[in-house]
Amino acid sequence: MPLPIDDILPALCAALATHGRAVLQAPPGAGKTTGVPPALLDQVTGRIVMLEPRRLAARAAAERMADVRGEAVGQTVGYRIRGDSAVSEATRIEVVTEGILTRMVQDDPDLPGVGLVIFDEFHERSLNADLGLALAWEVRQALRPDLGVLVMSATLDAAPVAAMLDDAPLLTSQGRAFPVETRYLDRPLPKDQRLEDAVAAQVLTAMAEVPGGCLVFLPGEGEIHRVAARLHGALPGDVALHLLFGAMKIEDQREAIRPAATGRKLVLATAIAETSLTIEDVRIVIDAGRARRARFDPGSGMSRLVTEPVSRAEADQRRGRAGRVAPGVCYRMWTKGAEGALPAFPPAEIEAADLAGLALELALWGGQDGLVFLTPPPTGALGEARALLAGLGALDSAGRITDHGRALARLPLHPGLGTCCAGGAGAARLAALLAERDPLRGQGADLMLRLRALDDPGGMGADRGAVARIRDEARRLKRYEAGPALSPGAQLALAYPDRIGLRRAGDAPRYVLSGGAGAVLPEGDSLAGQRLIVASDLDGDRREARVRQALPLTEAELRAVCGDAIGWVDHCAWSRRHRRVETRQQERLGALVLDDRAWRDAPPRRWRRR
Repeated sequence: MPLPIDDILPALCAALATHGRAVLQAPPGAGKTTGVPPALLDQVTGRIVMLEPRRLAARAAAERMADVRGEAVGQTVGYRIRGDSAVSEATRIEVVTEGILTRMVQDDPDLPGVGLVIFDEFHERSLNADLGLALAWEVRQALRPDLGVLVMSATLDAAPVAAMLDDAPLLTSQGRAFPVETRYLDRPLPKDQRLEDAVAAQVLTAMAEVPGGCLVFLPGEGEIHRVAARLHGALPGDVALHLLFGAMKIEDQREAIRPAATGRKLVLATAIAETSLTIEDVRIVIDAGRARRARFDPGSGMSRLVTEPVSRAEADQRRGRAGRVAPGVCYRMWTKGAEGALPAFPPAEIEAADLAGLALELALWGGQDGLVFLTPPPTGALGEARALLAGLGALDSAGRITDHGRALARLPLHPGLGTCCAGGAGAARLAALLAERDPLRGQGADLMLRLRALDDPGGMGADRGAVARIRDEARRLKRYEAGPALSPGAQLALAYPDRIGLRRAGDAPRYVLSGGAGAVLPEGDSLAGQRLIVASDLDGDRREARVRQALPLTEAELRAVCGDAIGWVDHCAWSRRHRRVETRQQERLGALVLDDRAWRDAPPRRWRRR
């Protein structure tokens, strides 16, 4: 069946042949993801590497292109993602994600054997995509003028991208012409109505009004499960309910995408279903109007997930899912009048994310000089990231990458969690636990409970899906464990040297952290009596953050792990209470005072007021 993208392929081929670079803007349904790479095979010397921002989309795109060719994935068309790959010596189109392109460039900057790099769905503005484009463009400028660069996007303002690529040709394709009717709420949702209740009611109404399958966009896994619970027993007998989110098993994800053999399909999904996927029997889209994003606060050094209204570009992407194979209807759970208040585009991840990984990659590359970013990384957040890396020993005093930093860059982990793996046996389990969502929600702050739940999920009442994912990831990470075995608290201190907490005087479980911030444990928490803790998760409050996850630490463990950073400091200060200068000598780790002694023989020049 012809695709709308087919009409523009001759012009795209000509632009790449003449200029070696291009920007293609094509709306949802045009067929760019699976139509463009095969069309360019005959004109590209070497492999085509296409970056997809989502693992599910990478697999699905490779499988679709291979199926069209009548081949198994891994022959002409393959994929490589974190923890999985299907490639061979015959592979000419390689779909990659999860930082794979960055590793390829860092390992072999001239990208031997690669003739074209495609950045698909660039409008999602993932951090990996922004970094990958900056690196690939410098490779083309400095080492490989023959390297082709193609940026493809659905809803992005493409002109700035074309300008960044030295005024690359900008081409626009039409989308598939299946009409989608958009229906809005007559009035805003009541403030006291839970989103899950409203969505469940809308699903039942929509599936009674419109034939075909239904795709519902929700902000996260929690909302998906709550809507599913509300729909249990209320759906017609011919409707099969599927869930779709990133942490699911690949077999369950494929089942959600696969057309229903009989009856109708209802898919409750996160933004994972926004792009590069066609769920063929979907005629209805219900957009809850929310998106969940990670926001990094340089002031607190913490990332937190926030739920906020979708952008108009995201809403258009979601709406387009209803018109991929037939006319459809999109129900938007906001009023038409509220649409104008939505932001035009979502923020680029580089503007709001934790930049520790980016700072490490820049240090490994040799610095930021010469790299051109569509959105430059914020100076404050990048400075915080470099300070964190220095504290981890990944950068030296001059900001250059160390051997430890080079080792961290090889790990598929945040640099802090990568450093945790230097804590010997058991560190992989802790790192995997910290990288996954909490399997014991609402059961106190002590991470030791979570570690025990990995061995006895049933007895501890743990989320079995989360435990299974943690176990799988721990097996993958075990080969990175190094050094003598440390306690879990000491391993965590390696990862978060700025979040070691010393209990303040008083009855309340309040702590000062080594990085200078304040923190408090919930009253009655099992860790509340500990003198020293290491916090892995805080709520980000700048005044006094609430500790959500932590481990206990002994002073002996603290000195073993952080001994090089502990030192004596001479302290002189005017005491308003005693109306005199007080001189003391303090043993400190950052803001923590481990020992405090009177300095009785302080020289007068140190304390005399001038």
